[in-house]
Amino acid sequence: MAEKDTCGEFDLEREGSDRNLRINCIGCPYYPSIEDSEQCMEKIVNRLIELGGVTNIILSSDMNFVYPPEQTGMLDELAQAYLKLEQEDEVLKYPVVQSPLLQKELARAINVMKDVMLSRFKTDPIGAYVKTIRVLREEKVRNETLNESEKKIGDLQILKLKAIKDELEKTKIIQKVKNELTGYKIGDREIYRELFTPLIKPNFMYSRLIMEPPLKAKEIESYEIGKIDKTEIVIYDVPDEVTKKYYLQPGEFSLSDDEYELLTTARGILAKHKPKKEEFTDPQRMREVFYKISRDLLQEVAKSNNVSITFKRIEYLARILVRLTVGFGLAEVILEDERVEDIYINAPIGKVPLIVKHSEYGELRTNIIPSVRDAYGWASRFRMMSGRALDDANPVLDTELETENFRARVAIVQEPLSPQGLSFVFRRHRERPFTLPLLIHYNSLTPLAAGLIWFLVDGARTILVAGTRGSGKTSLLGACMIEIMRKFRIITVEDTLELPVNYMRNLDYDILSMKVGSAIAGTGGEMPAPEGIRTTLRLGDSALIIGEVRSKEAIALYEAMRIGALANVVAGTIHGDSAYGVFDRVVHDLDVPVTSFKATDIIIIAQKIRSPDGLEEKRRVTSIVEVRKHWEKDPFIEKGFVPLMTYDAKEDRIKPERALIEGDSEVIKSIAGSVREWAGKWDLVWEEIVLRSKIYELIVKTAQERKYLELMESDFIVIANETYHKLFKKLKEEQGYPETKDLLFLFEEWLKAELKKRGK
Repeated sequence: MAEKDTCGEFDLEREGSDRNLRINCIGCPYYPSIEDSEQCMEKIVNRLIELGGVTNIILSSDMNFVYPPEQTGMLDELAQAYLKLEQEDEVLKYPVVQSPLLQKELARAINVMKDVMLSRFKTDPIGAYVKTIRVLREEKVRNETLNESEKKIGDLQILKLKAIKDELEKTKIIQKVKNELTGYKIGDREIYRELFTPLIKPNFMYSRLIMEPPLKAKEIESYEIGKIDKTEIVIYDVPDEVTKKYYLQPGEFSLSDDEYELLTTARGILAKHKPKKEEFTDPQRMREVFYKISRDLLQEVAKSNNVSITFKRIEYLARILVRLTVGFGLAEVILEDERVEDIYINAPIGKVPLIVKHSEYGELRTNIIPSVRDAYGWASRFRMMSGRALDDANPVLDTELETENFRARVAIVQEPLSPQGLSFVFRRHRERPFTLPLLIHYNSLTPLAAGLIWFLVDGARTILVAGTRGSGKTSLLGACMIEIMRKFRIITVEDTLELPVNYMRNLDYDILSMKVGSAIAGTGGEMPAPEGIRTTLRLGDSALIIGEVRSKEAIALYEAMRIGALANVVAGTIHGDSAYGVFDRVVHDLDVPVTSFKATDIIIIAQKIRSPDGLEEKRRVTSIVEVRKHWEKDPFIEKGFVPLMTYDAKEDRIKPERALIEGDSEVIKSIAGSVREWAGKWDLVWEEIVLRSKIYELIVKTAQERKYLELMESDFIVIANETYHKLFKKLKEEQGYPETKDLLFLFEEWLKAELKKRGK
């Protein structure tokens, strides 16, 4: 319904199953606040007496103040209590008396009742309760002094007051504060601020924000996010709660009145334009176009309304407008936080806050409550952007979201799979790919493990990165991709684009990304994954990276590996918590022949390790396992799995096993056998692995000591790796096979020169 212009006018709005009462407060002589204004509280209780059954109360002024169901329910209880007292208990009705003395006693009783019921009950129910208790006590004492005729009125008054007291004590308002009323001063509204805390949202947006932190919450950290538009994030710890809070104050909530008016008007105009499906085929281009339209529109609206505003602020408002119209609202703001890994928006939307998975604090509840209207808009946009179905027949949609500020994988579930409606999961990807030195820095693996992985990637082995959900498989796979030299072509095959292809292309990699149909959702006419993998065999000699081995594409992958069609590294991720778990999934779930599994050379297991209290998690590479080729049916029983490195829980690090130290590795021997200088010389091969580990250890140590973490980012690691190979070649030409100490010395000198160039 349209909003009215008169103070106190109201509308009932339907949002999903919610029945929301919107009250216009523009032009009202009181502030739109239940907790601060007696008049405001009274108006709302009167509306609830009239209407009943309301889910949310929205006070609409320059901002929308939204009182959620629990708080609305307390006022609805109060309204129903008033109705019962008035209509059933008839506390406002008194008998007619003739005697002047009794008339005087009756008038006194009526005045008391008017004060409690008519003056206080709707405006200050806590004050009405305290007043009732005090008067009831006085009436009982006074009643002892009255004659028989007067006593009848006194007894009636006591019954009425007791009915009011009993009815109020049934309400949550009184139950919540009953033990805090010692010394309470009637009329003091401070106590209502503990009961009523509205969510706040501007008129031009639908999601709601909890502004005030929880009572007794302790701030444990605050920081800023955002490249262009800054947003403050505050982390709170709440006593008696395991889950911490993640509060943000986005720019939408700190604008001037004129800016609010500009945005509200501009959004109303833009809302009339319904983007067509073809506009979503290039989301980045569409955002650029809408940004320019929004900027020009805001300038026109400001000019027509005689609003003085700088061009910089116009650009700022235009970015907000793009986010709210063709973007994804406050979810985009949170996705700019590099410490956020996942965002969960659970059904039923509008009932529960948005939840984030934080890299340091785990799952946190935010102060954002998304709206049903936003959710349906987002689902529609993702459907058009991906070209995939999202309907009753295809209730799952896997897609991706990429802007200039972040990349994320998105999963959407709707009815009938999610009976209570839409649910979203955003999995944020790091803007720049992880590298092995960064994983050393975060203690996910050791320098020796990093050196071994670097050696295996250079050795063109087939590698599966396995682990449970959220264990860091894709991050580790991305780090392995950075180890591939830029002279080799890379082809990636994914159903949802997660790998850092665009960033690697900017690093001058020869890389081709192929997108295939989803294994669990509608494909939207995309090529099935098995055909996509077979197609790569016709695209020239390349390293092949599979985003995730999920389904029957595993058969095509192993076909390719077995026939030797891929002469470079082949790597991918798969769900599994052990080498045998990977074998079991590939062979028994994905129907790959047992003997074909032998085409796997190395399985790297990544896992989340929990603290004893269960409150903290850390990601660790827990094993690097070689798959041997001599077994026939079961690699576990026939000792076909040989661990090269295994996680030691006591030391919290991955350590080398005897097979690696003593050179009992067929995979490493196979790599060495194709290099003339290494063939039959395990000592030189081991030196090479250790040297690479020392290179990375040097980079990490230097970055930490100089507080220059850029040294561990992919931009530098790509150059560092290629420099290592060039230095190796230089020394080989000068002195035959290079000495480890000479190579390490030259690399250290090069590193110092690079730091000097960068002013570090």
